[in-house]
Amino acid sequence: MKRMTKLSVNINKIATLRNARGGNFPDPLLFAQKIQEYGADGITVHPRPDERHIRYADVRALRPLVWTEFNVEGNPIPKFMELVLEVKPDQVTLVPDDPHQITSDHGWDTVRHRDFLREITGRLKEAGIRPSIFVDPVPEMIEGAVHTGTERIELYTESYARGFAEGRAEEAVKPYAEAAALAHQLGLGINAGHDLNLDNIVFFLQKVPHVAEVSIGHALVVEALWYGMENVIRMYLNKVHGTA
Repeated sequence: MKRMTKLSVNINKIATLRNARGGNFPDPLLFAQKIQEYGADGITVHPRPDERHIRYADVRALRPLVWTEFNVEGNPIPKFMELVLEVKPDQVTLVPDDPHQITSDHGWDTVRHRDFLREITGRLKEAGIRPSIFVDPVPEMIEGAVHTGTERIELYTESYARGFAEGRAEEAVKPYAEAAALAHQLGLGINAGHDLNLDNIVFFLQKVPHVAEVSIGHALVVEALWYGMENVIRMYLNKVHGTA
């Protein structure tokens, strides 16, 4: 029996809109509740040190409002670790971004940073939090992830999305299919995210095995401007739940 891929919705862009005008409109907390009511399987946030979209206070306020799965992404600097160990989301996705990046653009070197990541994942697991590590679809990095103590990896899918848009879907998806097969063989759970959208997600999930969860934010919010948030959540669920 096939396992259903779950949809986690990243609400960072809702917070970006709020922050552009000040005040609390649109309210990310209300959107998180509505998105779950519309059927999403989880809520993702990625607080950055400058709080240019989701703020640390938002993460604290969201915890009692997320009744699905709560995934918090970020670079495990001390301030971030204090936050997640206090809030205790269901999953923490470790991302090697720096404060100056517009968005995440690469995965961890799991070989070079093995000991650091092992210490971080150990702290998360001790607190009852599932650790996931953001990685590129490179066999060496997948194999290295096993030795960090992580329970899952999240495949960074930007290069797939770019290849799909350029008409190179088969070529672009191949490294991800191979990476997922290897990760599954090594006992790792598999998540995926970055630039996935309504156009490219079905092909990805048809070709890449064992994907437990996809995290989608920017594209989903843009698509919701056209179709409405409730419609877009249902469109994604029809695609994601039927392809894993």
